[in-house]
Amino acid sequence: MGGSETKLSGPDFEKDGVATGPIAVGDKVLGHALGDAVLLAHIDGGFTAIGASCTHYSGPLAEGVIVGSTVRCPWHHACFDLRTGEATRAPALNPVACYATEIRGDRVFVTRKLERDPLSVESKIPSPSQPNRVVIVGGGAAGSAAAEMLRRRGFAGAITLIDAEVDSPYDRPNLSKDYLAGNAPEEWIPLRPPGFYEEHKITVLRGNATRIDAAGKRVEMEKGSPVDFDALLLAPGAEPVHLPLPGADLPHVHYLRSLADSRSIIAAAKNAKSAVVIGSSFIGLEVAASLRARNLDVKIIAPETLPLEKVLGKELGTFIQSIHEEHGVEFHLGHKPDRIEQDGVVMDDGTRLAADLVVIGVGVKPRLGLAESAGLAMDRGVTVDEFLATSAPGIWAAGDIARWPDPHTGDRIRVEHWVVAQRMGQTAARNILGAREKFDFVPFFWSAHYDVSINYVGHAEGWDDVKVDGDASKHDVSVRYEKGGKLLALATIFRDQESLEAEVGMERHNSSS
Repeated sequence: MGGSETKLSGPDFEKDGVATGPIAVGDKVLGHALGDAVLLAHIDGGFTAIGASCTHYSGPLAEGVIVGSTVRCPWHHACFDLRTGEATRAPALNPVACYATEIRGDRVFVTRKLERDPLSVESKIPSPSQPNRVVIVGGGAAGSAAAEMLRRRGFAGAITLIDAEVDSPYDRPNLSKDYLAGNAPEEWIPLRPPGFYEEHKITVLRGNATRIDAAGKRVEMEKGSPVDFDALLLAPGAEPVHLPLPGADLPHVHYLRSLADSRSIIAAAKNAKSAVVIGSSFIGLEVAASLRARNLDVKIIAPETLPLEKVLGKELGTFIQSIHEEHGVEFHLGHKPDRIEQDGVVMDDGTRLAADLVVIGVGVKPRLGLAESAGLAMDRGVTVDEFLATSAPGIWAAGDIARWPDPHTGDRIRVEHWVVAQRMGQTAARNILGAREKFDFVPFFWSAHYDVSINYVGHAEGWDDVKVDGDASKHDVSVRYEKGGKLLALATIFRDQESLEAEVGMERHNSSS
């Protein structure tokens, strides 16, 4: 992953220090020391200092929110321990630098950088029943985060990560955003450098798992020997919904889920002048924006009357359509494709749209086959309890397949968000080691459209009131989705502080409910 580094500004904590008096508990100051941008914070217990840039995409932590002894990034809500620099919740996986502080009179100074391992060990969870062999099916957001968390928690047993993709784990959200647009290099995409998993003794097994023997605690493979486990995490993710259209198997028709898919679309775009995107989903719209960045003529076909209205409401749906139209995207809403031809798409009203490239983005469906065949309890996904445990002893589920009890809404929900999957994987890993930690995180995702990013916290499948503050067309707005006077979700554009505060407020409600 990449991003720009925070520039040096503010006081020099190394040479001059800063007066302690004006810095109340819960306050933070951006400065620099030892040639690095440093965030100094006052928390219960004294003054701490960490690197000022988030390790996910270099977001400015000085503009984030302090919660207890942690600070949250304003961009994608990653969280860091102000005492150790540890990345305590995804999407950040690496810690930030941590510095020693010293009080001299009425001033605090930063004196030296403390050494930290990229997979620094969190507090170990002693458990007499700790498993010896953990198997994870799925190398995506949940699976890779779980494997790393096991090692961070000091687990010394065998970890096997099963995934059929040769490139996993990687930064999946970027596949439809900057990488597809040509603004992010290939080296940003892997989550970890070569040799990382070998170094941390995580065995990555390439291949398809075909059956789970829950009673015998064994994963059968399409090729090769079965893999035995003491604890199993199912995190196979989701796959694109395929449309049964005439011509859908033509070589210029693409779906986007994997890195290989994104590479194929990039290769096809180099020789294309026009593209049709079928579907106005988040993926479809982000693909449209990325193809416009490559100067293709782009048209979108979708049955809705407004993009994403069911998810974001009329205000943001109207804005999203308008910003795409301002960038040259042509919408054909209220229509479905009838067939795909060699150089075009014919809609249900007979209109033909020229297309050298077709991308279908009409949503995804969870990969439930393994869980169903294993006899796990199902409810439009794999049913898990608040600890992410399935109905079978020793088996957990996380990510796109898991439906869990949401303490904020009181409903069981299943969410297809990258950050949610990562945090579920981390929680499941800790619980595999005996933590008994409830998964009560507030869902979060972001969606990028040209130079505008929409942040969304919470989960609202339906609402009875929408409260809009600001103007989306001016890129300054918050939209509250409420039911019975209760905030279910908040969408914001360039209101990072408000988004973070809403997340914290929902979490506090969860802990008190």
